Amino acid sequence: MNKFALIGAAGYIAPRHMKAIKETGNELVAALDLFDSVGVIDSYFPDADFFIEPERFDRHLDKMRKSGERKVDYVSICSPNYLHDAHIRLALRNDAHAICEKPLLLNPWNLDGLEDIEKETGKRIYNILQLRHHASIVDLKKQFEVKQNNKVHDIELTYITSRGKWYHYSWKGDIKKSGGVVTNIGIHFFDMLSWIFGNMKESQVHLQEYNKASGMLHLDNANVKWFLSIDRNDLPEKAVKNGQPTYRSITIDNKEIEFSGGFTDLHTVSYNEILGGRGFGISEARNSIEIVHKIRNQLAENKGERHSFLKI
Repeated sequence: MNKFALIGAAGYIAPRHMKAIKETGNELVAALDLFDSVGVIDSYFPDADFFIEPERFDRHLDKMRKSGERKVDYVSICSPNYLHDAHIRLALRNDAHAICEKPLLLNPWNLDGLEDIEKETGKRIYNILQLRHHASIVDLKKQFEVKQNNKVHDIELTYITSRGKWYHYSWKGDIKKSGGVVTNIGIHFFDMLSWIFGNMKESQVHLQEYNKASGMLHLDNANVKWFLSIDRNDLPEKAVKNGQPTYRSITIDNKEIEFSGGFTDLHTVSYNEILGGRGFGISEARNSIEIVHKIRNQLAENKGERHSFLKI
């Protein structure tokens, strides 16, 4: 049984990590969050120590490390995006592996520093890239690996997930802390598409606003027209009629790819892979971080083929 600590226990994604730790037969022994609305811990690990001050949490991990048998093996990181770098370093300084939510970092040049810390400490940094474990996505990758003949595929990605006013008052609404809409809701899809269709060759941005963005991404084997939004007014009519706050669509060569289900246990699958030595590390995370960093630093321009939602 491995011992886990968790940073960001009050966040939206934290319960998935707690569930994964429990379902893989391990133990959460310590958790940290500045906010104390963390009653969800009782459903998984009621005996876990809880801290609201990072300094005391760090001291606690250090004391556990020095005690020998009580040392924490992994630190799961569910904190705001801009703090991931610092929290990964905290984990490795305490002789623990880090399991971090996406994005691993906001700026790609900081990845080199994390690689150095891995070498210094002998500990690993893992990124949760759960779409790479989705059965439909895995099948899709296998399908195009078999068929690949240097063809460039035409892809249209549309992802609209409604968010209320609270979003813009939280850290997620601050582009310096979250990386903006493209990073917050898009990095999953850019990672998945670049995993299947290759590295970024060129990027064009056609729309760049605080709550939506759109552009064209040229990969080795695909041209991706993408549209990302947290504005419910962008939902297509069929989603509104069905009372769906989220609309997700990917078409490849005009064929719809179905992967709306099968997301429930992907964090547990990710943990099983990490614990089995098959997790995704810095090298796997780098491509999507470089893509979203380039996009959020581009100005919108009126050239290239636009996403169908912009044409409307």
